[in-house]
Amino acid sequence: MSNKNTQALSDAGVSIWLDDLSRDRITSGSLQALIKEHNVVGVTTNPTIFAAALKDSGAYATQVRHLVERDASVQDAVFAITSEDVSEACDLFAEVALATEGVDGRVSIEVDPRLARDAAGTVYEAKHLSEVINRPNLLVKIPATAEGLEAITATLAAGISVNVTLIFSLERYREVINAFMLGLEQAKENGHDLAGIHSVASFFVSRVDTEIDKRLDAVGTDEAAALKGKAGVANARLAYQIFQEQFDTERWAVLAAAGARVQRPLWASTGVKDPAYPDTLYVTELVAPGVVNTMPEATLEAVADHGEITGDTISGTWDEANKVLDAIAAQGISYTEVTGQLEEEGLEKFVASWNQLLGTIQAALDNAGKA
Repeated sequence: MSNKNTQALSDAGVSIWLDDLSRDRITSGSLQALIKEHNVVGVTTNPTIFAAALKDSGAYATQVRHLVERDASVQDAVFAITSEDVSEACDLFAEVALATEGVDGRVSIEVDPRLARDAAGTVYEAKHLSEVINRPNLLVKIPATAEGLEAITATLAAGISVNVTLIFSLERYREVINAFMLGLEQAKENGHDLAGIHSVASFFVSRVDTEIDKRLDAVGTDEAAALKGKAGVANARLAYQIFQEQFDTERWAVLAAAGARVQRPLWASTGVKDPAYPDTLYVTELVAPGVVNTMPEATLEAVADHGEITGDTISGTWDEANKVLDAIAAQGISYTEVTGQLEEEGLEKFVASWNQLLGTIQAALDNAGKA
């Protein structure tokens, strides 16, 4: 039986994805249980998630020993281990993917974040990941840096499905949609079946509140305090307005007639960072048809336990959302500065986690080599 709250969220048009993956989660049946009981229809991963999984689990010991026997480099070991987890998860979601014609049942894996400013290197690795994992329900994650936009277009043009990650600003989101459509236009010219190419645009939510709240606290007025915890939801709601506008254009109509599917907005960073806010804030306030919400397990369990799903909470909120961002700007807080800083910090965190992952696997290889 599905949980009534997650079922209500699904019925409202929100695809629930889990923001977590590990070999233990796959082999223990935990992921299968979430599919069955909590309406989970996809998975996202990132270097932080893999670093935690490798550090805390012995489930990789056998594969690590085999990698030592092959004299694999640490870089090859990272690729082999993460690719295997994602491949197995893709297989677990194969039925969901089939039932939804590939819209859901998706599993994401990120290119090496150290390539975020290297368009050609990103495209090369995206193609390599796609070839090695070789699952139709794979999404390759590419950060939405300026250089990433070029890589997104080229990867889609090659017929590879993409999860565009680390989107913070509305301006960048418009650029992401343009890169997506350009990629599909090129894919069509290259002879690819557009119906088989899928994409989501991962718009980050809680980190916006974290940074803007810090700046509002520094302002120190009652007016500033009243705006805390409102920026993330307002920003995401305005992103949904852009989504509706951009996929109701003549340019999109031409692609849709050729079989293309929309690039859905995906709400990421949905775990609440400030305990003063409801732990389901970035779920219940961001309900609308045709979106994805990828949640850490704690947020998913909170929704299942006490999330109040009241239908569409986004449509028709544009004026209110604009007023929130305008009021924040009136406090002397620069939206452009905040979102630019968050992109840089997001990349730095991913690179740090990637380096941690390399260190964890190098230690495992060294220990296995001594055994």
